[in-house]
Amino acid sequence: MISRLSSEMFSAISVLCALLLDKLLGEPKRFHPLVGFGNFTQVVENRIYTNTKASGVVALLSVLLPFVFAAVMIQRLPLAWAVNIILLYLAIGWRSLDEHAEQVRQALLQNDLARARQRVDHLVSRDSKSLDKEGVARGTVESVLENGNDAVFAAIFWFVLAGAPGVVLYRLVNTLDAMWGYRNARYTEFGWAAASLDDLLNYIPARLTAFSYALSGKFMHAMNCWRTQGVIWKSPNAGPVMAAGAGSI
Repeated sequence: MISRLSSEMFSAISVLCALLLDKLLGEPKRFHPLVGFGNFTQVVENRIYTNTKASGVVALLSVLLPFVFAAVMIQRLPLAWAVNIILLYLAIGWRSLDEHAEQVRQALLQNDLARARQRVDHLVSRDSKSLDKEGVARGTVESVLENGNDAVFAAIFWFVLAGAPGVVLYRLVNTLDAMWGYRNARYTEFGWAAASLDDLLNYIPARLTAFSYALSGKFMHAMNCWRTQGVIWKSPNAGPVMAAGAGSI
């Protein structure tokens, strides 16, 4: 019982420390590990790619297993607790998300639509060149709500549940989904494994995020939006998150 309480207390302290690091430092400006992971992933894709599910599974395992195994091995080090905090900090993007959204807001307040479109490119994957002022604002809000799960809630959820290996697995799968999870001619089959695993890992965190959004505002309205609108979104996890977040306001 005591060891369990100690473990839960350690997890809580680690989360608080990681959030504090994110608040103070934000994302690393240079040499971010996810950039290196993305480059490594591109090399693997170039060597393995065929637009088949089998090829996608092999590529997924090839890029995930070494890093998850390393995270498991780190747990044997004397200073594993410090490395765990750093890994969680690197997986969280709270301050960065806030900064990008604030830059869009400031541009819109100054009626600088061109700059707002440029800034929103850091948040959304859609083409921003044709967006009007309302479209920029809508895209920013949707991205902040969705990434509230991807960049904050889900990373913490998997850290608490499975420690450093859990958060490393989650963040890397989330990155792979952003690279390969497109329904287009190149990635429809190849990206299936990454997209499916990302959906699976986000299923519970997304619903906890949606419920948290509902609790923060108009609860019943948010829950109704989640029930009626969240289920029709193209993403099974982004839908509940964005619907509940929008309905809570």
